[in-house]
Amino acid sequence: QVQLVESGGGLVQAGGSLRLSCAASGRTFRYTTMGWFRQAPGKEREFVAAINWSGRSTYYADSVKGRFTISRDNAKNTVYLQMNSLKPEDTAVYYCALDYSTQLSTSSGNYDYWGQGTQVTVSS
Repeated sequence: QVQLVESGGGLVQAGGSLRLSCAASGRTFRYTTMGWFRQAPGKEREFVAAINWSGRSTYYADSVKGRFTISRDNAKNTVYLQMNSLKPEDTAVYYCALDYSTQLSTSSGNYDYWGQGTQVTVSS
């Protein structure tokens, strides 16, 4: 079993920044793909970013490319999402997820474990 706990969400003005963290415990974290997803009220959960086990390969949704950066620290069993130039449309609950596959995936169905989510609210 794996437990994922997100933190770092909050209320920020448009143009501001937040850094989300996701701490993993339980089974090994190192050789996993990690992803961030988000879900706004009334909308489906959508892919935000993913990172492979080494951190050398990343992938982003077009809507966040150039503004968000995903990274990981395997020694700390933690994955991060640095969010800059935030927009009101970034408002959502953000979830981290773990995939034991080595392939980066944008599909939520491919991820094996999920955190409980952290709320990000961007005011205009």
